[in-house]
Amino acid sequence: MFHYENDRLFVEGVAVAAIAKAYGTPLFVYSRAKIESNYREYAAGFGQRAHEICYAVKANGNLAILDVLARLGSAFDIVSGGELERVRAAGGELNTVTFAGVGKSRAEIDLALAAGIGCFNIESAFELDLVSAAAVAGGCEAPVALRVNPDVDANTHPYISTGMSENKFGIPMTEAVALYRHAATLPGVRVTGVACHIGSQLTSIAPIVDAAGRVMTLVEQLAADGIDVEHIDIGGGLGIAYGTTPPPRIADYVAAICRAIPEPYRIIIEPGRSIVGDAGVLLTRIQQVKTTPAKSFAICDAAMTELIRPALYQAVHPILPERRDGVVRRVDVVGPVCETADFLGRDRDLVVDSGSLLAVADCGAYAAAMASNYNARPRPAEVLVDGADVHVCRERESVSALFAGEHRLP
Repeated sequence: MFHYENDRLFVEGVAVAAIAKAYGTPLFVYSRAKIESNYREYAAGFGQRAHEICYAVKANGNLAILDVLARLGSAFDIVSGGELERVRAAGGELNTVTFAGVGKSRAEIDLALAAGIGCFNIESAFELDLVSAAAVAGGCEAPVALRVNPDVDANTHPYISTGMSENKFGIPMTEAVALYRHAATLPGVRVTGVACHIGSQLTSIAPIVDAAGRVMTLVEQLAADGIDVEHIDIGGGLGIAYGTTPPPRIADYVAAICRAIPEPYRIIIEPGRSIVGDAGVLLTRIQQVKTTPAKSFAICDAAMTELIRPALYQAVHPILPERRDGVVRRVDVVGPVCETADFLGRDRDLVVDSGSLLAVADCGAYAAAMASNYNARPRPAEVLVDGADVHVCRERESVSALFAGEHRLP
């Protein structure tokens, strides 16, 4: 969906240069065709096996993207009340929503109960009792799964590892059976499943298969206690290539999960990055090329405020020049923010000139969703390309909007 024609970069049927001219930079650009293709690969992998694909809204909660996925039949994985409202606004089916997250508030729980969501993934004994009390007060029943921590190393960046014993997430396996017994006695609660999630940007199938095996051992222990579950939520986390060694294919990942979790259990997965990550680019225009005795810098109008992943995770994103015909120079691609950590890529060989365009690839996930207003920078616009059409799915933020809710002293 991102390709060159006559040495000019295109997104589906539209030239990147034309998009930048019409909508300015910095700019997030998404491909509808790529999002749909990624989702359909998951659906095809499951075939007739009972399953639910819950898109992880935290990866990118833009209403247009949620709308595209809802039309495909996607369910949704949320971690806040705000994300629930995004799913509602995008036309998603609220009874398909799985509510994860380690710090749900009573107000968020009440909101989710009123919406009739599909399941709460419970993170602690305290949260289980809180959900029970909220359900009783609301005169309803809360479907729950306990999120267990299988103590499996996902072999990923420590900041996005969630399945180790030292992480804040989930219930230790050694405590899970006792807490399930407690759940079975609580009013307002109906146990429906077991959940786990070991981390993000997985590049190997082995850790997820290991986690699934440990979860199935727990399921067998629960069955012996007379506690039967309907579904196994194995989480998400499948990575994308980011220009390096590719992770497993979606089809192989799904097949491995289906082998590890026997029928008749319904499988729930929560992919985010692998659906939208490679479906987006960040367009940026070079303000100047600055050369020092040490190196050259392509100083752009995009920054760590738009894409914090290189600074936060030491992530490496491919960077594509809008045009390939020109003199190649080795540069650090940096932004104007007053931090040395403000870089988009280091030591890249690119066609760069003042005023030329670059497209930072694989920015569909955890880019716009993590954008900030540091240095009083308005967040960029977002557009969705659909064939030859371009749809604005988020207006560019104005400077005045940044302090519209602030007040001077009297």
